[in-house]
Amino acid sequence: MATSVKVSGASETVLAIDSVTRAFGSRTILNGISLDVRKGELLGLLGPSGSGKTTLIKLITGIDRADRGDIRLFGERMPKLAMLNRIGYMAQSDALYNELSAKQNLQFFGKLYDLNGARLESRIQAAMSMVDLLNHLDKPVAAYSGGMKRRLSLAIALLHEPELLILDEPTVGIDPVLRLAIWQELLAMRDKGTTIILTTHVMDEADRCDRIGLIREGRLTAVDTPEALKRMSGKATIEEAFIALGGGAGQ
Repeated sequence: MATSVKVSGASETVLAIDSVTRAFGSRTILNGISLDVRKGELLGLLGPSGSGKTTLIKLITGIDRADRGDIRLFGERMPKLAMLNRIGYMAQSDALYNELSAKQNLQFFGKLYDLNGARLESRIQAAMSMVDLLNHLDKPVAAYSGGMKRRLSLAIALLHEPELLILDEPTVGIDPVLRLAIWQELLAMRDKGTTIILTTHVMDEADRCDRIGLIREGRLTAVDTPEALKRMSGKATIEEAFIALGGGAGQ
């Protein structure tokens, strides 16, 4: 049975997912997912490994295609190549050119987004400042640590100031101090109207989201604000709420 959660309010709908199902062979990864995301909202997708979070992200970005159902981004049915300029996407696996410097990576991706000259240089400085890598601009990516590569991937996703930012486990491998700084920046972007969708399994990060979608075994078991989910479940923490609200999924 499909789980459908809609957002109230008059804000513009950026993403509309309607009864989406995706299977690989005999295994159903996503089962009847429906969800609306509004402009300027920070939505967290919370679930254990293998729950379907990354598959859903790939469907939203157009990397993969649903078997059934409909996904519309800015009113356009996905996948659609023209939507890529409006999306910033950070995958779980870093898609970087190791033989190039960080700056050369940023220049390459910037040109894909039609950024050139002074505008491109300005955006490189701003994005690398946010992830605290300005002093490592000219270093080959091959010499970067795993955490530095994650931060560079985030800088690339932010480079063209996308309307929709999609982040798959963005803070994995990043130290707590920088993680807090990145979250402060994400919230500031949200406040300026950027729509952000991110996956996480870190409970304190989920608590910072406007709404959380709880995913277990390919089903969206609940979507609401962190406080509402706690009230609904009668629990004091998001972790406890997730266990309580997701316990019957897939049964």
